[in-house]
Amino acid sequence: MKIPAKHFEQKGTKGTKNSSFLFVIFVWFCSILFLALSSSSALAHEVRPAYLELRQTSPETYDVFWKVPGQGENLRLGLYVEFPAGSTNITAPRGSMVNNAFTERWIIKRAGGLAGGTITIAGLTATKTDVLVRLERLDGSAQVTRLTPSAPLFVVEAAPRALEVARTYSVLGVEHILTGIDHLLFVLALLVITGSGWKLVKTVTAFTISHSLTLTAATLGFVHVPQRPVEAVIALSIVFVAAEIVRIHRGLESITSRAPWFVAFSFGLMHGLGFAGGLSEAGLPVGHVPAALLFFSFGVETGHFLFIGAVLSFIALVRRIRIPFPRWTEFVPPYAIGSVAMFWVIQRIAAF
Repeated sequence: MKIPAKHFEQKGTKGTKNSSFLFVIFVWFCSILFLALSSSSALAHEVRPAYLELRQTSPETYDVFWKVPGQGENLRLGLYVEFPAGSTNITAPRGSMVNNAFTERWIIKRAGGLAGGTITIAGLTATKTDVLVRLERLDGSAQVTRLTPSAPLFVVEAAPRALEVARTYSVLGVEHILTGIDHLLFVLALLVITGSGWKLVKTVTAFTISHSLTLTAATLGFVHVPQRPVEAVIALSIVFVAAEIVRIHRGLESITSRAPWFVAFSFGLMHGLGFAGGLSEAGLPVGHVPAALLFFSFGVETGHFLFIGAVLSFIALVRRIRIPFPRWTEFVPPYAIGSVAMFWVIQRIAAF
């Protein structure tokens, strides 16, 4: 019996689209998993920067607060502050190790003040971490900057630059989300469930609103939740959406398929607490958290949309490739995502 050409083309096109979509999702999952396994040590430092705060108390004196990430067992990163020539310590540094972070406080003096001088972080070039710096002047103005291994020094300015605050914390927010493998896997799972179009827009909007609420509340001190349980629940949320993908592929009724925006909103509350933990680890001063929160939130959202845009663009590109896959490959991405997330759940609960 001869099969009509039209029927063959329609069936082949549909199969190709489904197969291509699964192929793209699987490639994205493998890429993210590779980054998680091969770069975990480097990423851990990037979302936990060191912090240097200088508070001017007179034309020539400054209170110094220096916070360096710890490495367990009372060990710390080998980072040290080098002030401009002519700077002297009025008091000896007083150090302590608290919550896996080493902190020091002391007072320095320099004739004419620090304006125009260069401050260097010795040892920064040999690490994978960043340093957030905040200098508050007598008039209440502030200079905020971010140092990296490729740029370990900065010049103290006589006048503040408002755009520097926006740039520093926006970049920190983008880096936090793009190096947060667990957050990216959750978003990737939502993309598998919703696909594209209006359903995706509603789901992403709900996730944005919910995590913005808890990020703001936690950072401003209205909500206090231990970070380790939060991280465990975030991993559990990924297991849940992975299981929902399996249910959908089996044709079973699912709350996520009916209202993905509700699931995104609910778990987004916990993800927002995770973002707040990343912001608080930066050692931001309480009196200046609102401004830092605004730009950090903007950076987080920018990172989200960069990731979603990259995934959708890659899907549109690869869908042009006609690669046939058997139906069982539909279950590979959710089972792989769920397995990694379940490992995180066990690992994070064990760390309580």
